[in-house]
Amino acid sequence: MEKVLIFGHKNPDTDTICSAIAYADLKSKLGFNVEPVRLGEVNGETQYALDYFKAEAPRLVETVANEVDNVILVDHNERQQSASDINDVRVLEVIDHHRIANFETTDPLYYRAEPVGCTATILLKLYKEKNVSIRKEIAGLMLSAIISDSLLFKSPTCTQEDIDAATELAEIAEVDSATYGLEMLKAGADLSDKTISQLITLDAKEFDMANNKVEIAQVNAVDTNDVLSRQAELEEAIAQVIAEKELSLFVLVVTDILNNDSVVLALGQETKAVEKGFNVTLENHTAKLEGVVSRKKQVVPQLTEGFSK
Repeated sequence: MEKVLIFGHKNPDTDTICSAIAYADLKSKLGFNVEPVRLGEVNGETQYALDYFKAEAPRLVETVANEVDNVILVDHNERQQSASDINDVRVLEVIDHHRIANFETTDPLYYRAEPVGCTATILLKLYKEKNVSIRKEIAGLMLSAIISDSLLFKSPTCTQEDIDAATELAEIAEVDSATYGLEMLKAGADLSDKTISQLITLDAKEFDMANNKVEIAQVNAVDTNDVLSRQAELEEAIAQVIAEKELSLFVLVVTDILNNDSVVLALGQETKAVEKGFNVTLENHTAKLEGVVSRKKQVVPQLTEGFSK
């Protein structure tokens, strides 16, 4: 049986890595020849989860068509967020919880997209539908994904389904969600050893908005000043990315995980979209976004609307 690679988006977060591992576990138990891989470096938060549950990070790949003919996507569908040669392989399945954009295939596929806060919540349903039990380590990774995507159940993307799934997975994993989750989030918010390049690329996604190339990066912090104190360096690096990728807009969202607010740093020709979308005025390229923590639900839709005004 030919091998199939399972992977999430570039600049992977905890849901991307853990869901790739979990879905590969499920597919393997169902008799498929699959391997989870990743399209970028593992961040501190995800590494904490991997270490805690004694799991290995998936293998890093640059391209996929040189290895396989068929792939499965988790936690994304937009092609600019996927492998650079995604057009050269057949997508067999997609398991996702994001908007669907610029995605089409030449062959039928299994597509599972649900309006929940995390891919792992959907995967729990798939385990149950297939009557496959979840071992402790995999349950812990799936729980970590839900905690990460929901910011410990505080994000507006979090649904009751996510909370119920987390409760069930925490019992299997034998951990307390609140205690474990806070330690995991703090591990991800430790930015003391992060370079400027890492700060703007660790969790960055590219979007097409009204024919504009937009990149949105997000960094979690205990204190937003830990990031913004380096604003001059950040702006220099962001300007280089804008030039190299020919972006219309680059938005860095620095999220305070304790107070559930964010500060946005925006550069590019279309910064007016930020002001229109959030009804704010950028001062020194920045603005505070009160109550904003979710890129998926509180940043992407608002920016998309900002481009249309």
